Amino acid sequence: MKTALTSLVGCRHPIVQTGMGYVAGARLAAATSQAGGLGVIGAATMPVPEMTAAIRRVKERTDAPFGVNIRADADDAAERVEVMIREGVRVASFALAPKRELIARLKDAGVVTIPSVGARRHAEKVASWGVDAVIVQGGEGGGHTGPVATTLLLPQVVDAVDIPVIAAGGFFDGRGLVAALAYGACGIAMGTRFLLTSDSPVPDEVKKVYLAARETVVTTKVDGVPHRVLSTPFVASLERSRLVRAVVNGARFKRLSGLSWAALIREGRRMRHGRELSWAQVLQAANTPVLLRAAMVDGRADLGVMASGQVVGVIDDLPSCQELIDRIVAEAEATLAHMARTSS
Repeated sequence: MKTALTSLVGCRHPIVQTGMGYVAGARLAAATSQAGGLGVIGAATMPVPEMTAAIRRVKERTDAPFGVNIRADADDAAERVEVMIREGVRVASFALAPKRELIARLKDAGVVTIPSVGARRHAEKVASWGVDAVIVQGGEGGGHTGPVATTLLLPQVVDAVDIPVIAAGGFFDGRGLVAALAYGACGIAMGTRFLLTSDSPVPDEVKKVYLAARETVVTTKVDGVPHRVLSTPFVASLERSRLVRAVVNGARFKRLSGLSWAALIREGRRMRHGRELSWAQVLQAANTPVLLRAAMVDGRADLGVMASGQVVGVIDDLPSCQELIDRIVAEAEATLAHMARTSS
């Protein structure tokens, strides 16, 4: 399926696997890209040496284009950009708007820049700064999310910018791909659907929890800002002693990341300024990487947070990335053919 997305990044199909922390490593990204989609390494939770190693492992497994997702407000964002350029990464993905100088550096090096946005005004801002495309996530999506549904947000952004728009939030099959294209998007991005594949590194016991789940909840108890996660007893318990928990998890994250306390404070200040958070919310943000890691790496569904889109309620299998992408494309083609028959 040829769209502005496939032309821009060189993938065969307009399907993007999002850069989920502790989930989207080299294995999942390589499998997605090899299957014809655009795999994205979730490097925001990786130290730079680990990110570099992951990039090289993907290149060993496939010649297809892939991307790397980093935090635009990270203390070492410029260093990470240089690694991507040096290693020949095709796409730089950002959860927040990258600074203009980072966009310029990437464009000069021929790297495609695609930030994720959750509001029309954010899309307009980064488009004016020169990004190549945007991923627009509606409220159905997992992780940090906004209040506007994809079906309302997507057409607003498509009408507002003149760059390719990729739709995220609520997609899992070929019918959704056709719907996104009808709205004017050039493709879809999926997180939960790729998390629930046989190529995903998430422990089997955690995948079983996802497959059995039928509800998600948007909570501010994880890190102070709206976060869509699976509804579990542990999430319900986060209201109690969350300040103490945040301090403890801040210390744990310091050990995991290898950052000094000074570097953590600098990142906290940047986060507070860039996202208009209070200091209490910044402190709570230390919860996120530790609680995600507990589930996604350690397999402790009872002691971790599991980010999830609302589509989890309609997913009941664990295909390979190849099987999933082939199925979505076949469903999309069948849907288009059916529409052509019924309209003639």
